[in-house]
Amino acid sequence: MNNTQLDMKRLAAMDGAQATRLLRRVREETLAGRRPPIAPRPVIDASWQRVAQLGLDPDRGRDSVLLRRDELEQRRRATLLAEVLETLNGGLAGIADTTLQIMVVTDEHGRVLWRQGNTSVMRRANGICLEEGAAWTEHATGTNAVGTALALGRAVQVHSAEHYVESLHDWTCAAAPVHDPRDRRLLGILDVSGPASTFHPAMLALVGSVARLAEAEMRERHRGAVERLRSVAAPILCRVGGRAVVVDEHGWTAAVTGLAPVDRIPLPRSFAPGRTWLPSLGVCAVEPLPGGWLLRVEEEEPATAEPETAGRVVLDLRKPRRWTVTVTGPAGSWQQELSPRHAELLCVLALRREGRTAAELAEDVFGDRTRTVTVRAELSRVRRNLAGVLAHRPYRFREEVTVEVLSPEHPSELLPHSTAPAVREARTGLPRPGP
Repeated sequence: MNNTQLDMKRLAAMDGAQATRLLRRVREETLAGRRPPIAPRPVIDASWQRVAQLGLDPDRGRDSVLLRRDELEQRRRATLLAEVLETLNGGLAGIADTTLQIMVVTDEHGRVLWRQGNTSVMRRANGICLEEGAAWTEHATGTNAVGTALALGRAVQVHSAEHYVESLHDWTCAAAPVHDPRDRRLLGILDVSGPASTFHPAMLALVGSVARLAEAEMRERHRGAVERLRSVAAPILCRVGGRAVVVDEHGWTAAVTGLAPVDRIPLPRSFAPGRTWLPSLGVCAVEPLPGGWLLRVEEEEPATAEPETAGRVVLDLRKPRRWTVTVTGPAGSWQQELSPRHAELLCVLALRREGRTAAELAEDVFGDRTRTVTVRAELSRVRRNLAGVLAHRPYRFREEVTVEVLSPEHPSELLPHSTAPAVREARTGLPRPGP
């Protein structure tokens, strides 16, 4: 056999056992650094190289740690994919069951959120940890359709010994990414997996089509939401003098007055009521509306005006049950009570001004780096009121903000009911408060 290149049509034309033997030999020779009888597909060869650089053992892989049930449920509630799960099930779950396969839906981090399909195959999938809460990135599981689709941002099919880890050689899988049509952000991966004997090259096109169908449904839902916002905005804009625009939470325009209409206005991630500066509009007064924002352009400000930011933050953690944050800036001062979780997060960020990633904060607060979804959700709530104070990537107090932490008289009494590792560490290292 000459050293030409494999493709799915050639594999489909072979006897199943013959194809498996060939793929095993190609993998063995390639991973050993020798010339295989036929070259692996480029997408597979590139993935093998990435995974090898990660140090993954091709004979054993890594042990996957499942998400805790509460973390899994929180991820399910947080994802937009939950709104189109019925469409995904209707498009693929039945077919997967009939063809002795399973449909898998992951989040953007490769964690399995749902699976449906053939019951016996789901039981068999437990043996390779293809179950709810498991991680299926290339880093965790090597070359596989979910992880490689995440790495490349496009649909991928992986068959038998094209999987990097040997324990997956009896499986075939096809996966496609699903994006949020509002901002093209990756939401997760749609996958169909089954025993290698169920391989069919057409499965990749089917999975991709259902992924696009789900995106189309989300697009229609978004249009409906913008129309509802438009009905709220119309009477408001009739009373607003000057230039103004109503946008949804992602910046898509619902109504406009005094301005040239545009489809979308880019909004910063940290967006909240008050005065802010937008590159496309200048200084605006921002007011919340159901499902969006009213942006009133302030006519008196020069085009080079910058957004107002808070100048001072006082985090008061002295009382055992009543924690507050006080923000003082050019527009005045205001105070907000904090929940125990928000007090923990702000305490960590105040003590570590250099900033923390979501994984680092998950370790700081929960002792578990995988609980990033919970951290992001909580900080999203905090930043709704502290948008001018907190930055992200990494999460941190803005450099221009002065932060003061008022700690208890005895450091051991800092957030006394908290079990967060970072808080426990701080209890032993906080200086005594001044008089």
